[in-house]
Formats: sequence, C-alpha cells, structure tokens
Amino acid sequence: MQRRAGPARLICVDAERTRTTATASPGSGLIDSAAAVSELFRGHQLELVRLAALMTGDLATAEDVVQDVFEAMHRRWPSLRNGISGLAYARAGVLNGCRSVHRRNAVRRKHAASLAELPGSGPDAASATADRDVLATALRGLPRRQREVIVLRYYCDLDVSEIAAMLRIGPSAVRSTMSRGLAALALAVREDAR
Repeated sequence: MQRRAGPARLICVDAERTRTTATASPGSGLIDSAAAVSELFRGHQLELVRLAALMTGDLATAEDVVQDVFEAMHRRWPSLRNGISGLAYARAGVLNGCRSVHRRNAVRRKHAASLAELPGSGPDAASATADRDVLATALRGLPRRQREVIVLRYYCDLDVSEIAAMLRIGPSAVRSTMSRGLAALALAVREDAR
C-alpha cells in the first residue's frame, strides 16, 4: 500500500492485477476501454459494493460510490493502464469515495443544529402558510379566465400585452378581467378572515 505525504488519501493498492480479454483495436495495440471497464464491472462490482457498504453503512450510498468510481474509470482508462491494476484503482477510488461521503456527512451533522430552526419556521411562518392557503382557496373559487389572468400577471410576471397574446384576447379585456378578478379575490379573502 502506498500513501502520499499529507492527508490520508489512498493512491494505489498493489493487489492482484485484473486481466482484460477485451479486443484490441487493429493496429493501435490499445485495449477498448468500454469493454475493459465493463469486464471489470461485471467481475468485481458486487465485491466493491460490499466494501463500500461496510465503509458507509448504507447500501444506496455504497452503490452510488461504486458507480461514480466506474464512471471515472471509464473516462480515465487509457491513462490508468500505466502499471496500475484496474481493480486496485477501483478499490482505492471506492475507499476515497467513502471518505468523501463521511466528510459530507460530518459537515451535514455539524450544521444540522443551526439549520433545524429556520428563520421562517416560527409563528410568522405558520401565519404565512395560512394566508397562502386562504389565497389559494380564494383563487380556485374564481372563474377560469379571471384565475388565468391573475396567475399569469402576478405569478408568471407577464405584462398585459403578453397575457393578451397568450389568451388571445384584447389588452382591455385583460385589464378589465384582472380588475374584476382582484376585486373578487379581495372579497373572498375578507370573507374568509371573518
């Protein structure tokens, strides 16, 4: 096992070398990277997932780590064949990926307490949620055209000419429909408040 000076990041594990029986491209002498990585995946994926599952404690995370390693191997295969076993590279990548997962989880746990109480989670947030529900109920009670005009104007932030073009009505019809819709919406909200 070789380690680089500094942080504990595994570079290479001199374990068994994998043999690839992939076909070489004519005249180039290079192994087809897709076939080689696929063969390595078929032969060792389960073993690597087990390793990652032991390291992370979660099967789904372990599968994600192994998949990321094989994706990186596929991209880097031509540069990996310089004396490094594909399986050794995969094992090192899985261990490094598991370390990254542990680091992310540690940061998440560190900040979880500060994120538990969000600024908008107090009584004002409950009030805002109730107001939003009242407004949504009142909006659903409007006629279809008034609801469309109000949503396009205030939710999609379209101007009168864009709404007119979208609904195929005149700009004056948009303005009058919006005026009637807002009046009906205000009335419905006031009634609900009582």
